[in-house]
Amino acid sequence: MKTIFVSDIKKAEFDGQQITIPGWVRSIRRHKNVVFVDLSDSTGFVQTVFDKASHSKETLSLLERLTEESAIEITGQVIQKDQGVEIQVTELKLINLATKTLTPSVRSETTDIFDEALTNHLLSNRHIYIRNPKVMSILNFRSQVMSSIRLWFDQNHFTEVTAPILTGMPLYDDNTAIDFNLRDEHLFLTQCVGFYLESAVMGFERIYNIGPSFRREESRSKRHLIEYWHIKAEFAWGHFEDVISIVEQLLHDNAVYIGNNLTSTTKILGTPLCLDGMKTPFPRISYRDAITELNNNGFDHPFGKSLGSEEEKFLSREFSTPFWIVGIPRSIEPFPYVINPEDNQVTRTADLIANNGYGELLGVAEKISNPEMLAERMAEKNRLTDPRYQWLRDLRQYGTVPHFGFGMGVERYLRWVLSIPNVRDCIPFPRAFGRKIFP
Repeated sequence: MKTIFVSDIKKAEFDGQQITIPGWVRSIRRHKNVVFVDLSDSTGFVQTVFDKASHSKETLSLLERLTEESAIEITGQVIQKDQGVEIQVTELKLINLATKTLTPSVRSETTDIFDEALTNHLLSNRHIYIRNPKVMSILNFRSQVMSSIRLWFDQNHFTEVTAPILTGMPLYDDNTAIDFNLRDEHLFLTQCVGFYLESAVMGFERIYNIGPSFRREESRSKRHLIEYWHIKAEFAWGHFEDVISIVEQLLHDNAVYIGNNLTSTTKILGTPLCLDGMKTPFPRISYRDAITELNNNGFDHPFGKSLGSEEEKFLSREFSTPFWIVGIPRSIEPFPYVINPEDNQVTRTADLIANNGYGELLGVAEKISNPEMLAERMAEKNRLTDPRYQWLRDLRQYGTVPHFGFGMGVERYLRWVLSIPNVRDCIPFPRAFGRKIFP
């Protein structure tokens, strides 16, 4: 098992030591008397030096055949210099010779992975370019952010509940979900695990789920994918203000964690790091006022229509932080969300819109506990007599209490924090509209 990594040998205690380390060839520079091979692994790369006079014909022959991305193992002495660390190689072992090459170079840090001219090439070869330092930096960032969020939930007494991906009932209309037949059942890939969390929250009181969600609607925007990851949480008891407060605390604490631990990521990417999640509490605007503002500025946006990317981008110009749009119309929202008793055209919901034009980050909602209100809302959405949803009505017969939830797309959050163009860059193998599922 590998025990020494590139990041290790850059420490002072390795100076002058003889080590053996495996990795991949990042680049090769051949000169008359010396060959330089940059050896890469998961932690970075180091220059290795081959003095031709000190090596056998077999090794020199191998150096002539060696290609980028070949897997090798080198043995040599670590030399620390003012300009950096290198390894004076005494032995070279070939693990696997790379017989194919790609342009731009796979592990090059100068490749602009956000260049639209390269998008098709990079995504078609994602199984190889996932090794690129910029791609890896985003995915490392994702991993550490998700660990931080899980820890936050644990520290705030939320229990993780793993909800199913296969379901008989979508949250929205059937034609918005990816469906298939399994034996004699017509099933869907989950759009949202909220129905199942409603059941579990009556036992655990505070729960969360992190898992994939799927959408069928065609959208080629920079914030939509066919398959994406969802952070969902629900808690029992409280008021609508509590769910706002919990979300703001989560985003604040995670921004602090990122600022303290993960700033190197944007140095690699060359993008600014957005830590505006620290600036809580976030300002609010009602949906009604947002519509008025839009229509006063050249938009033609009727009440009851969802806000699109351009509308959200326009509204965000007025705010230096994320902001809430409160009171989403009942015609837009799914049936489980409470109707506002002070304005029965809207629900007790809110969407958090990112500043800097990055659009919606997440939504929060008060969930219906009253059986009569649930029946009213289900009738509105043509679900009242649908047997697939009967068990949700059953829940209200067994002591359902006021409960609240929120859902945030992982890739949308990462895109905003890292200030990068598209959510497809925030997931290992993006499933984007208009592209075949490959690899």
